Amino acid sequence: MNTIPLDYEILRLIWWLLLGVLLIGFAIMDGYDLGVGTLLPFVARTDPERRILINLIGPTWEGNQVWLILGGGAIFAAWPALYAVSFSGFYLAMITILLALILRPVGFKFRGKIKDARWRATWDWALFVGGFVPALIFGVAVGNVLLGVPFGLDATMRISYAGNFFGLLRPFALLSGLLSVAMLVSHGAAVIAARTEGDVAERAWRYGRQAALATLVLFLLAGLWVAVGLDGYVVTSVQNMAGPSNPLGKTVALQAGGWLANYGLHPWTMIAPALGVAGTLLAYVGFGARAWKRTLLGTTLTIVGIISTVGLAIFPFLLPSSLNPAVSLTVWDASSSHLTLFVMLLATVIFLPLVLIYTAWVFRVMRGTVTATSIGRNPNAY
Repeated sequence: MNTIPLDYEILRLIWWLLLGVLLIGFAIMDGYDLGVGTLLPFVARTDPERRILINLIGPTWEGNQVWLILGGGAIFAAWPALYAVSFSGFYLAMITILLALILRPVGFKFRGKIKDARWRATWDWALFVGGFVPALIFGVAVGNVLLGVPFGLDATMRISYAGNFFGLLRPFALLSGLLSVAMLVSHGAAVIAARTEGDVAERAWRYGRQAALATLVLFLLAGLWVAVGLDGYVVTSVQNMAGPSNPLGKTVALQAGGWLANYGLHPWTMIAPALGVAGTLLAYVGFGARAWKRTLLGTTLTIVGIISTVGLAIFPFLLPSSLNPAVSLTVWDASSSHLTLFVMLLATVIFLPLVLIYTAWVFRVMRGTVTATSIGRNPNAY
């Protein structure tokens, strides 16, 4: 007798939504750190100006990375097949991201150890790499999800992967990577403009407006490419949404415009791309008007809209296979057990609000404008 109060298919859908929330949370919270790092050599021209940006993100970047850890943990526990395939197939890409992210704490700690212009410039560029490379590769990974990943599963569920790192760098995937960079740079610029002043803020307004415009153009171009130049994956057999996980029990076909099927069946899903476009326009206008609240709201809505657009387009797929479409992983056949999902949901209901409350408290404590004067008063500044 089943004593779990929530049906299996409902739990799977809830965890799909939670995965989306965690990815959006990471893009919003740690995304602005990546954007600030990417802008560091350009928005800040002198050593005092660069210290302003470093101290802008220095106190909170570690906490913001919790969202990345939560996302990885959710994939590991709720979608073990997805974790196994993606973390093995994208192994070199993941290592590249981790090496770039490692440059951030090293750069923060070592930059100020020696008062030498070349030493500090070297670490400034290291912090740039630590922002730009993850932003680019995360976007490239999303692009490859839409293209399909060359993996297979045999009868015993053993994984085979036929791709390589350079195979990920396909034109559409690179376009997705540039969209990711532009989106996070505009978000980082909005935070810089909101929390700094003078020349640094002025440059952030200018670069942010250009990044917002680039985000809009790249988003529309990617949408057009998906609509007319990219085949989508469609499940062509009936899946048992409440049955045990088995990716081998379905049939899948590639169809022109397949990624647009959900938008045709459920018109309300058009809210997501509309939100992405509206957010970029709001951010673009906000940057031009020097209105930081409007700008920050716009970049946040942009992130929510763009990530939601991808998630709704590929549903119920989590990771389609270009090698053998029939073994593609979906929400209904790649999850953990019914009991595991329920127990994890209880833990999430308890601990996720605590993470949100703590994050809100930290940002309240760290609020305010970061200036050379405020850094000088702080003995713990970078």
